[in-house]
Amino acid sequence: MSSSTPSNIDAQPSGSFNFLNLLWLVITVLVFFVLVKLGFWQNSRALEKEQRLSQIELLSSQQATSLEQLITLANKSNSFQSVNDFPVVITGKFDQSQVFLLDNQANKGRLGYRAYQVAVTDKYAVLVNLGWVQGSINRQEIPQVKALSGEYQFKGHVRLIEKGILLQEQVFSSVTWPLRVQQIELDKFSTLIGRQLLPFVVYLDKNEKLGFEKNWHPIVMPPEKHRAYAFQWFSLALAWLLLMLWAKFGKNKNNK
Repeated sequence: MSSSTPSNIDAQPSGSFNFLNLLWLVITVLVFFVLVKLGFWQNSRALEKEQRLSQIELLSSQQATSLEQLITLANKSNSFQSVNDFPVVITGKFDQSQVFLLDNQANKGRLGYRAYQVAVTDKYAVLVNLGWVQGSINRQEIPQVKALSGEYQFKGHVRLIEKGILLQEQVFSSVTWPLRVQQIELDKFSTLIGRQLLPFVVYLDKNEKLGFEKNWHPIVMPPEKHRAYAFQWFSLALAWLLLMLWAKFGKNKNNK
């Protein structure tokens, strides 16, 4: 007499099956959530850029304010963010011996730097972006910049510094001028020159004859590009969801 044995030897244990389902669900939802969140983040960045461009357009039609008035406005609001992009007129002295060169500033396929000098007024010291200067392929060569010297009156725009990612901390142990830097760090620059710099940089007005090639834009990445990135993230989220649904249900249906 033969005893009956279970014929479905390939059946998965119930516990293992439930665990795999849970794992699939967690991975699917987690990746989908991250992709969607990245899409919304890019969309919010686009809105921020549009608002800032509108503010810049509005401010550009206003008369430039003095540096002293600008500081007063910032103090009233307890934030220098409130005066970002403001047009300003400054009368200050430049020290030609101290020039900062911001590295890795390409312009139309050419290697170069942005040149900065400190303008000193009766009350304040502020770092001024003078424009772009061409560099050399030889990294050992530092361009000899024709620095400003003496007192000037000039117009510009206030720019708060957005810190990027530094692979290595800037250490200024032995300083030779002009000084090549990888990032604008106003606190460290203040220590170097022995003066407290204001917490922003003034970009020379493009109509100013002072300085060098003024090729900057207040917005590096336009809103349209952020929206394009947002569309890509949302598309990836949808593609991921469809792929995981097919992997879960479509393959099982084909196997049957």
